[in-house]
Amino acid sequence: MQVVLWIAIALVAVLLAARLGAFAGRMPADLGVHEGKLKAPARTPNSVSSQADLWPDAPLREYARIAPLALQGDGKSALAKIASAVESLPGARIVERGDDYLYAQFTSALMRFVDDVEFWVDPAAGVVQLRSASRVGRKDFGVNRARIENIRARLGVT
Repeated sequence: MQVVLWIAIALVAVLLAARLGAFAGRMPADLGVHEGKLKAPARTPNSVSSQADLWPDAPLREYARIAPLALQGDGKSALAKIASAVESLPGARIVERGDDYLYAQFTSALMRFVDDVEFWVDPAAGVVQLRSASRVGRKDFGVNRARIENIRARLGVT
């Protein structure tokens, strides 16, 4: 009986810590577009990037590789549609929005994990480059890829 009580106390403590932001992690300082590239994919299997191949030393390029979004219309209208799709998803909060760049954070409901998601209109390639990455943990169990594919489906683009 004592073991069950201790397990219950530990579970409540973990959930309380999560609600207080213990698993949110810190916002990376190097987000954004730098020399035509978004931040490199994570060194662990918890991110996706349409620019994974631009980072030859990234150890998990195969895992991180995902197609960019097809650009429909001009960059500003494309980002407006992306922003609308992002805002329709649970846990989403747009942090930065410009004419060619959008940064959002997604917070999971129970454990309050935060993922950083970026979209950049790449005029040279004629696509919207993207990156979605978990801040903490070694694995994302496919959450970042599923989120991007959900946004892709909501936009009706490839």
